[in-house]
Amino acid sequence: MIDTKVKDCIIIGGGIAGLQAAIQLGRYSAYDVLVIDRGTGRSTICKSYRNILGWPDGVSGEELRQRGRKQAEAVGVAFAADDIRKAERDEARHFVLTGKDGAQYRARTLLLATGLMDRFPELPGLMSTLGSSVFVCPDCDGYEIQNRKTVVMGSGDPGASMALLLSERTRDITYVNHEGKPASSEHMRQLAELGIPYVEKKVAEIRSEESGIISAVVLEDGSLLPAERGFISFGGNSIYSELAEQLGAELEHNRHVITDPRSKMTSVEWLWAAGDLGVHSELTTVAMGEGATAAIWINKTLKQLTGKSAMQSDGCGGESE
Repeated sequence: MIDTKVKDCIIIGGGIAGLQAAIQLGRYSAYDVLVIDRGTGRSTICKSYRNILGWPDGVSGEELRQRGRKQAEAVGVAFAADDIRKAERDEARHFVLTGKDGAQYRARTLLLATGLMDRFPELPGLMSTLGSSVFVCPDCDGYEIQNRKTVVMGSGDPGASMALLLSERTRDITYVNHEGKPASSEHMRQLAELGIPYVEKKVAEIRSEESGIISAVVLEDGSLLPAERGFISFGGNSIYSELAEQLGAELEHNRHVITDPRSKMTSVEWLWAAGDLGVHSELTTVAMGEGATAAIWINKTLKQLTGKSAMQSDGCGGESE
C-alpha cells in the first residue's frame, strides 16, 4: 500500500512524547497529522507513574497512552499501526517512510518519538513487578525506595553505579551482579566503603505479592534476599535512532539524537526528535514538554510551507520568529 497523500506531519512513536505532540498539533486545527505507532516502548511496561502533576496515586503508561490517543483523535489526528523500517527524502524533499510490510507514507515534516528500551534479561517474576515496585529510573522513582529494603539487579559497572546512586535514598541496599561482569575497582571500593553488600550470583526468581510488590529476590543457589523495592540496571539500552541515522541526523556517542534545545529540531531540516530518543533526563514529564515544544515549532514551519493560518494564541506558547 502506498499512501500518495502527503501529510503535513507524521509522528513516529505513540508514546508519551509522540502523543503530547499529536495533541498540540491537532489543536491548531489546520493540519493533516498521522501518528504511526508499533505499540512498544518504555511506557507500555510502566504500571505506575507517580511523579506526574495531578496523579499523586500513580497512572500506568497504558492508561496514559489510551487517554492520549483518544484526546488526539478528538482533535483530528489519525493513527496507523506499523513499524517503520526505512526513512528517506524524495525529490520534493518530502519524507518517505516505509513500514515493515512495505506500506509507504509521505510527509512535509517528521517528528521522531521512537524512544528507547532498557536491556534486561528474562527473569521470572520481573514483568509483574516492573514499573510498580521494581524500577529503572532513579530520577523518576528514587523516591519510591526511601528507607526501604532495596535490591539492585544489574551487570558490572552499570549496576554498581545505580546502587551507589540509590544509597542516597536508603542505607538498606544490596547489589546483585546477575551477569557477573566485573565492576571497576573504584566502584567496588565505594560499595565497600558504604557497606553495600555485593552478590555475584544469578537471579533465579523475583517473588512478589498479588499487588505486584516485590517481596524477595531468589538467587541461583536458592538463597533469598528479602526486598521491599528493586531496581534494574544492566546497561546497553536500545536507542531507537536508526531512522534518524538514515536521514542523516547528528547522533551523540551513545546514539541519542542531538536536537536544538529551543526547538527540538535535529540537524536535518524539518526533522524533529522528542522524548527518550533525544539527549535528556528520560523523565516522562520532560518527554511531554519536548513533544509539545517540537509541535509548536513544527506549526511554525508548516505555516510557512503550506501557507495555512493555524488557529493559535502566541501569547503563551509561541515565540516570535
